[in-house]
Amino acid sequence: MKLFCLLLLSAASTAALHLDASGRREQPTLPSEALATEASPTEAKSRFAMLDDVRLLANGLLQLGQSLREFVHKTKAQINDIFQKLNIFDRSFYQLSVVTSEIKEEEEELKKTTSILKANNEEIRNLSLEINSKINNILQERTQLQSKVGSLEERLKGLSQSMLPADQLSEIITLKEVIEAQERTITNLLKAVKEQHDQLDHQKNKIKNLEDKVISFNSFQLTVDKAMDSDHSASDKFEYLQINSTGKETNLPVDCGDLFTRGETKSGVYAIKPNQSEPFYVHCEISSDQGLTVIQHRADSTVDFDQSWEMYEKGFGDLEKDFWLGLKKIHTISQLGTYILRIDVEDWKEEKHWAEYRFSMAGPSEDYALHVSHLAGDLPDAMTNLTGSRFSTKDKNNDSGCDADCGRNCTGGWWLSACSETNLNGKYFSLRAKGRSVRRKGIQWRPGAGPLYSLKTSKISLRASLATDGGN
Repeated sequence: MKLFCLLLLSAASTAALHLDASGRREQPTLPSEALATEASPTEAKSRFAMLDDVRLLANGLLQLGQSLREFVHKTKAQINDIFQKLNIFDRSFYQLSVVTSEIKEEEEELKKTTSILKANNEEIRNLSLEINSKINNILQERTQLQSKVGSLEERLKGLSQSMLPADQLSEIITLKEVIEAQERTITNLLKAVKEQHDQLDHQKNKIKNLEDKVISFNSFQLTVDKAMDSDHSASDKFEYLQINSTGKETNLPVDCGDLFTRGETKSGVYAIKPNQSEPFYVHCEISSDQGLTVIQHRADSTVDFDQSWEMYEKGFGDLEKDFWLGLKKIHTISQLGTYILRIDVEDWKEEKHWAEYRFSMAGPSEDYALHVSHLAGDLPDAMTNLTGSRFSTKDKNNDSGCDADCGRNCTGGWWLSACSETNLNGKYFSLRAKGRSVRRKGIQWRPGAGPLYSLKTSKISLRASLATDGGN
């Protein structure tokens, strides 16, 4: 408000000066008046006062501008802090949604098990009721039989004393003994039935306790199995085989295509021996017309692909499920000749796509630099622009592919160049990733400036190039 008043005063003073000056120009000035005007100290003083006000106003405006700039910077910092907190909240919310989905799946399984247990308990209950009913019927029949036997005994006593001869009396006594034996048998049978009924009740309780233990054990076993699967088989399958460990190294195929040529028809894990290399295991995908050497496969989140440079050189995972074969082994295979790199992916709409590239790869001295040229496929080309790129991991970042200028945080090893967003070894999300910042860290395929593909599964394989293969 003070600045506004100062502006008004300055404008009024300036207008007054202009009016005074214009009035003097319209009237003829006498020499004596001119001398008086030139010698007037009051007018010179007022002009200097006006300049001071202008300076004061200018200083005020500068201070106001500086305050506004500081306020803007402070506001920007607060907005950035809010965005960071929102990103943290998004990540936490996503993790919570994944945990919630897992809990729902476990709850569904528990409901199914509970329904089965209820059916079993109902069946046991019906069986127990049926046994109780039969026992009651037997007891009633026993009572009726005892009463009849008692009445017969009384009659037999009277008859034996009056009219029955001795031989018939002995037969009656024998019959009585048989009836008593049958009664004892029925008593023993009832006792055995009662014991069996008690055993059934005890068995039912034991079954229920066992089922409760099985439910808790299954959840524990599932966790243990995941840990065992991720740690156990990986260490064995990705080691090089020792010479003479199988006795057949000299006759091993050089790749899965060679295995197919030898007549193998089933896909699976096989040992191969490329030239000048120790034997090692690979996963071969055998079809009716070719054999593919699979070097990467992603289908779920059981294997963590955010590994070190050493692990990406050696290989990791499970050759029957998700794995990375290893840069050293891939380079050894590529040295056999010209190879075709095939990429098969499936998105979250369950649509499948593929692409093929002519492929070669440099050795460890050049950080396994990639060289590809596109051949065919319905998948948009996102690899040609990576030609010449060196392989990078979280502990060895080549070509500055993951720097802050690109606005992305890389996960998993891949051939990175400039700000390319293609990475089939990124983090696996159990659900379809929402938000660009999240998809950037996932299994992604981006052709140049085109849309960013967030993928559900991926598979990379190699086959020897034929003379009939086309190329660019």
